[in-house]
Amino acid sequence: MIPITEFKSRDVAVFGLARTGLAAARALAAGGARVHAWDDNDVTRANAVAAGVPVSDINARDWRTFAALVLSPGVPLTFPEPHRVVTLADATGVPIVSDIELFARAVSALPASARPKLIGVTGTNGKSTTSALIAHILKEAGKDVRLGGNIGAAILDLPPLHAGAYYVIELSSFQLDITQSLRLDVAAWLNITPDHLDRHGDMAAYVAAKKRIFLNQGAADWAVIGVDDTYSAMVCTELTRAGARHIAPISAGQALGRGVSTLDSKVIDGLGGRAEVVADLSNAPALAGKHNAQNAAAAYAATRALGIDARVIAHAMTSFAGLPHRLERVATIDGVRFVNDSKATNANAAAQALAVYPRVYWIAGGVAKDGGIDELSAFFPRIARAYLIGQAAGEFSDTLRGKVPVAMAGTLETAVKQAFADARASGEPHPVVLLSPACASYDQFRSYEERGDQFKALVAALGGNSVRAGAKS
Repeated sequence: MIPITEFKSRDVAVFGLARTGLAAARALAAGGARVHAWDDNDVTRANAVAAGVPVSDINARDWRTFAALVLSPGVPLTFPEPHRVVTLADATGVPIVSDIELFARAVSALPASARPKLIGVTGTNGKSTTSALIAHILKEAGKDVRLGGNIGAAILDLPPLHAGAYYVIELSSFQLDITQSLRLDVAAWLNITPDHLDRHGDMAAYVAAKKRIFLNQGAADWAVIGVDDTYSAMVCTELTRAGARHIAPISAGQALGRGVSTLDSKVIDGLGGRAEVVADLSNAPALAGKHNAQNAAAAYAATRALGIDARVIAHAMTSFAGLPHRLERVATIDGVRFVNDSKATNANAAAQALAVYPRVYWIAGGVAKDGGIDELSAFFPRIARAYLIGQAAGEFSDTLRGKVPVAMAGTLETAVKQAFADARASGEPHPVVLLSPACASYDQFRSYEERGDQFKALVAALGGNSVRAGAKS
């Protein structure tokens, strides 16, 4: 835990008691604050008490006594309208902060010689894989590494701050939206496509939230920026013109005159002006696909900026195991491969998975994002049959009509059984059943992790012959 002493002997409200809220409440209490923790959900409050965090109804208190409101990232700040606690805080002059902001202030309060290195990663897709890959490379280089934020442990649940440590932080737009003081030694921006517009309102607001990852950077700091989409290329140009920091453009497919690119599985380092092949991703099974080519380029650029030797980075990439729920090969049963890509919660992420396999039996559906799956049309010829589940089943069926055979499975259990039967009967040499939903999970599951875990359990229950689990695509 990282104790937060800024509010010692003062009253602080914490609203939202999921992972980050609980960690913030514990860190503030450890630092001597009087914590008033609350959540509107009865079950969540009960879970907080069971976890050792007492609750206090902030709705019944005088808000003028609060030194700050620590707001969980999932709580609406401005759009579609501010949550009532945000309105209360604004009306009473209570500063609104996030757990990331508390962490940033704790780092800034240290003498410069005692501060750890901070590496942040954002983007619509690829954040988790890139963050985990950077952490893996740093560990292989012998560094004291902590990974958290929007991945794994909440940032304030990580071990205490000290010089020589490296904190790799996955940052969502929700977290960045309420963070002011964070200064990153390396800030990595991967890509941006329409997502979370129900929270931000429009692309301009979404891009503005993401750009906050570069706040406070100085001349010694690095910005690693993907340039394979229009928005990201514009951000790279804007920051390059500003000249306030070092810039490392990255690409999966473009040969860059300066920066890091990945072409035909080869990672090419042009940061020093002379292009050199430094790694071969064909030797890194967990980094298959064009999306992972971009992730690898970003991780390479970030760790080179931190002074890690190129040979160490290349070797570490070959031993990277990948992430659960992202192109995770679960098992092979009777010749049918099952791949869990539950983390693909939008069409762009699903496109990255569909691009890896020439032919799939595709399980998709849930709560659709804006735009549905129209952008996946180029991959429709690869889909032997689609098995649709959840709220989006009807909408997706309309999009696929006349282009892809469809089974209205309804539930994940039915989809797995139908897809297995069809793939096994197809006579194809290595058929693939791919769960890559292109949707959020909240209609039938609490999270994409729960959805992926159920998929794995359903596959395990199929029986059959030649079951092989644990490999990575």
